[in-house]
Amino acid sequence: MTTLWFDTDKCLIKGQWQAPLGGQSLALINPSTGQELAQIARGQQADIDAAVAAAQGALAGDWGALTAAERGRMLADLGRLVAARADDLAALEAADVGKPLKQARADALALARYLEFYGGAADKVMGQTIPYLSGYTVYTLREPHGVTGHIVPWNYPMQIIGRSVGAALAMGNAAVLKPAEEACLTALAFGDLALEAGLPAGALNIVPGLGPEAGAALAGHSGVQHISFTGSVATGVAVQAAAAQNLVPVTLELGGKSPQLVFDDADLDAALPFLVNAGVQNAGQTCSAASRILVQRGVYDRVAEAMAARYRALRVGPAAHDLDIGPLISARQRDIVQGFLGQTAPEHELARAAMAADLPPGGFYFAPRLLAGLAPDSPLAQQEIFGPVQVLIPFEDEAEAIALANGTEYGLVAGIWTRDGARQMRLAKKLRAGQVFINNYGAGGGVELPFGGTGKSGHGREKGFEALYGFSTLKTVAALHG
Repeated sequence: MTTLWFDTDKCLIKGQWQAPLGGQSLALINPSTGQELAQIARGQQADIDAAVAAAQGALAGDWGALTAAERGRMLADLGRLVAARADDLAALEAADVGKPLKQARADALALARYLEFYGGAADKVMGQTIPYLSGYTVYTLREPHGVTGHIVPWNYPMQIIGRSVGAALAMGNAAVLKPAEEACLTALAFGDLALEAGLPAGALNIVPGLGPEAGAALAGHSGVQHISFTGSVATGVAVQAAAAQNLVPVTLELGGKSPQLVFDDADLDAALPFLVNAGVQNAGQTCSAASRILVQRGVYDRVAEAMAARYRALRVGPAAHDLDIGPLISARQRDIVQGFLGQTAPEHELARAAMAADLPPGGFYFAPRLLAGLAPDSPLAQQEIFGPVQVLIPFEDEAEAIALANGTEYGLVAGIWTRDGARQMRLAKKLRAGQVFINNYGAGGGVELPFGGTGKSGHGREKGFEALYGFSTLKTVAALHG
C-alpha cells in the first residue's frame, strides 16, 4: 500500500485536521487480509456541530465571497491534484475497499473527471427571464442551499464524493462529509488535497464515524439545508425521516435489482461481456449491478452456456493482485451474501468463479455465482444481495420481459439488448428505471449522465447538470417598474 501522507485519525474542520472531541477512534479493516489497516476518528454529535458551524462560517466568509468562476477554477485545480495522485489514491482504495487496483484507479480518474466537469460547469448554471405582465421584469436565480450534508458509502467512495460533494461545492454550498466507517481513506486523502488546492477553511469538512452517531447527527442537524445519502433502503428511510424534522430536501440513491433484457436478435458477442461484468464488478457491491439477466427463450441456452464459461474463467483474489474480483467489504457482508445462497438448492447453481491460490486466510472472499431455474418472485430474484450473484430468467415475448423487468420494488437501471429499433424505443419508455441503456450497460459511467432511481431505489438525481440543479434552490424575482 502507498505511504499515508495524512493523518487517518483526525476530522477536517475549519481547514484544520483535529482529533475527535470524544477522543475515540475506530479500526479500519483491510478486506483482503482481515487485518487492521489504520485507525480513523470516531466523530460524534459535537464534531458534526463544529463542522456545520465551520461550513456556516465559510459561507459567510471567504468561500461565500467567491464568484462562480473562481469556485470553478479551484475545483479544476483540485481535479488536477487528484489526477496527479491517481496511483496513490488507487492503492488506498484497493486496500480499503478490496477492489482490484485497475478498478480503483478508474475510480480515482473518475473523481478527477467529476471535478473537471463541475469546475467547468460552476459558472454555467443560469436562471431565465420570464415574459409576464406589462410593466414587470421577471427572472429566476439559482442559489446554493447553504450547508449540505453528504453521507457516502463504502463501495465507491471516490466516485460518490465526486458526483455529490463536487456538485455541491460547484454550486457554492459548503459541505460536511461523513464517509463510511468501513472505508474512508480516500475521503480523508481528498480532504488533504482540497486544502492543497486552496479551498477556504470550512468549505469542505470531513467527520468520519459510525452511522448511528456521526451519520445520524448530520442527517438531523438543524443547520444543514440539504442531505445527500447513498446506501441501503433502510438507512435511507432513517435519513429522510431525520431530515424531515427540519423540512430539509434529501437526495437518496439507494438499492437496485437491475435487469438486462436480452432478445433473440441481440448481438450476443457484444452483449456477453456486459452481461457478466455489470454483475460482478466490485464484487457485485454496486447499487446499479445487473443482478437479473432476462433472456428470450430462443437464445436462453446459448446465453446461459456463454455466461457460465465466463464465470468459470473469473479469478478472485487480493486487491493488490489485480485479478478480476476482490473480496467483499467485511465478514458481515460475506455472511449476508452466503445467507441468500442458503435459500436456494445446489442445482440452481449454473457456474461459479475460481479462487486464486494462496488467499490470505483472513480475507472476506466469496466466489461469484451464476444461478438459473429460480422463480421470478424468489428472494434471490427480488431482493438486493449486494454481492456477485446473478440470476438468469427466461421470457417468451416483449410483454413478459417488461413485466419481469418491472416486477421488483426497485427502479434504478435497466439494459436492453436488441437490434430492433422500434422495440428499443418502446422498452425505453416502459421500463421503470432512472437510467436505460440500449446495447450497452453503464455507458462508461459518464459523469455527464443524470443518475438516480424510482421506487425503493430512491429519488433525486446526481451527475450531470441535474446534480447542480439539485444542489441549488430557485428564486423568482418579479420587479414592477411601470
